[in-house]
Amino acid sequence: MSDPYPRNVDVYATASRRNAAVRWLSQRAGEARERRHEAFFPLTGVTADSRVLDVGSGGLGLRALEPDLDITGVDVADRPDYPGPFVRADAAEALPFEDGAFDLAYSNSVVEHIAPGRRGRFAAEMRRVARGWYVQTPAIAFPLDPHSLLPFAHWLPTALRRPYWRLGAAGDWEEIHLLRRAEMARLFGEPQAERVGPLVKSWVSIRPV
Repeated sequence: MSDPYPRNVDVYATASRRNAAVRWLSQRAGEARERRHEAFFPLTGVTADSRVLDVGSGGLGLRALEPDLDITGVDVADRPDYPGPFVRADAAEALPFEDGAFDLAYSNSVVEHIAPGRRGRFAAEMRRVARGWYVQTPAIAFPLDPHSLLPFAHWLPTALRRPYWRLGAAGDWEEIHLLRRAEMARLFGEPQAERVGPLVKSWVSIRPV
């Protein structure tokens, strides 16, 4: 019987329509995501009996890496093909769950897509519905933009970033505000650094269940 939750998922689906260099970078990004998961996710203390809320799940999300866990997906858009329980909701407004309904709230590369003024509410809802959390976000100091996969794109002013963005993997333009360590610490507790050599690639804040 085939695995209904395939692990080999292209992180940047739009990359298949781009050039060979971007496709190569997309594959490396997927591999980096798996390495990060192997390094940091065990620190959550999640077990086979844990209930997990994947906030900003997209079409598959955490299920691509943990197919055997009890995971409920949440996203601002409908995901009719999501392979499990799913609720459409905006976590920066309100999540339709009782306090402590889940053991872990999980969020991977989501908070940077939320406008800075709404992040406090997002963090409060994550903390409200779960006893523990795992929140990852790309580091603003890393020179490769994590969404377009273009060098230095996230450091450019918007007027220059828009035309440059179209050359990368991200597809449609989106205004993204990457976080610094201090903001992650304020929202979710002191983060740990995921490094590539001496450079911080992303921040991961974890409260074990």
